[in-house]
Amino acid sequence: MADNFFGITDIGKVSENNEDEFIAQKAISQDVIIAGVIDGVGGYHGGEIAAAIAKECLIKLLGNITGDIIPAIKAAFYSANAQIFAEKKQDTALQNMACVLTMAMVDVPNNQLYYAHVGDTRLYLLRDDNLVKISKDHSFVGFLEDSGRLTEQDAMNHIKRNEINKALGFEEVIENNEEFIETGQSPFLPGDLLLICSDGLTDIVNKEDITAILTAASTLKQKGTMLIDAANQNGGKDNITVVLVKNDKPLLQHAATKPIALQQETIVIKGPAHQPKKTITGQPAPKRKGSGVLIVILSVLCVVFLASTLWFYYCYTNGPQPVAQTPLITTPVVKQHVRNAQEIKLQDTINKLKGNTLILSAADFKQPIIISDSLLIQRDSLHIKTKGAVILMADTSYNGVGLIISSKCKHIVLDSLTIQGFGTAIVARSNSLTLKNIRFVNCNQSLVQSFIFKDKKYISGKLPVSTFSTDSLPKHPAN
Repeated sequence: MADNFFGITDIGKVSENNEDEFIAQKAISQDVIIAGVIDGVGGYHGGEIAAAIAKECLIKLLGNITGDIIPAIKAAFYSANAQIFAEKKQDTALQNMACVLTMAMVDVPNNQLYYAHVGDTRLYLLRDDNLVKISKDHSFVGFLEDSGRLTEQDAMNHIKRNEINKALGFEEVIENNEEFIETGQSPFLPGDLLLICSDGLTDIVNKEDITAILTAASTLKQKGTMLIDAANQNGGKDNITVVLVKNDKPLLQHAATKPIALQQETIVIKGPAHQPKKTITGQPAPKRKGSGVLIVILSVLCVVFLASTLWFYYCYTNGPQPVAQTPLITTPVVKQHVRNAQEIKLQDTINKLKGNTLILSAADFKQPIIISDSLLIQRDSLHIKTKGAVILMADTSYNGVGLIISSKCKHIVLDSLTIQGFGTAIVARSNSLTLKNIRFVNCNQSLVQSFIFKDKKYISGKLPVSTFSTDSLPKHPAN
């Protein structure tokens, strides 16, 4: 069974780094397959560091697993969480890092599956061409979908899709919370196929399309590659990771036995000499001599029937439909956007700039600069000028604010910049903003000015008259 597991990961079409990790290998100490997907949380570098720490810890502790499997997986999760939290304490730049993960230990010889799960990576079981989601998403939207309050399509498009309630690295100690890690055990029968994946797949490829790929006549490697391709064809908005495990033992099929035709028996009844003989054709009369053997056979059949009934009940209660758990009432934690290197570089440049003038060059920043979350300006004074055609463009999945001008700012100038595709291009929380040759393209709102007044006070005043003008060409071409 050398080809019954496979793992693959892809950076996607938008991200510039891959924060996903996967495990797909045989354990050393037992004849089980270790399969898992780890999705980093916390932005550029932070998420991938958390995922790498978890992977290393899980391989180390589960590669030589002994004893009961589920307690061993939980212990590995506890250890990974502690190591991630320790790393966060060492480096303040990694304060937001964490990871979500789903791990499975697959005992193919004994047809058993053991799993543990935290977050919104997913575990699916394909049996008889039916795909069943075993794990529960630890998120508000996931709960609504699992409980039938949202359709799959509505959940995929929900504005809070990336909010999660649990991840390794959120809390320093998780051992005291028995419900923090979701665990379970299920029969894994010949012909069954296991899928573990990150939300980079399930957020943009629906269950029907996933099932069609998994049921196609192809190898595990081909199935994994086709799932990656499907996600990228739908936009590839996040990293995509897939792990597959197959129980490739032959299916148990019994040939149908043809019923044996009962022999006809003719009984001749002799009557008086003047009466004709009568014949009766039919089944042979039962013979009392073998009645004891028949009772034994019936008793054995009853025992077998009772045992099979108990077995099916056990499979049902311990199978791939775990009892729905009451969701924890916790404050949702936003699974942060996977910021690309360009926008991180721009935000860091604004924050750490020495002096008050920033020259943005198309040669220094790959164009357009894709923005997946608001850029914040909170300096006393700043003059942003451009050299060449510089465009700030909203990510296709982002419809928020492009630039936020803090109330701390006193003099901010934006010069010769194109801002494109945002719900709101700029929010200014002070009167400090000056625009020079700024173009707004496909923005629902160009500029919103907000004021923060003291609570419960009476406010008097007048909004300043706008001094903005509109021109077809810039008054002063960009340098």
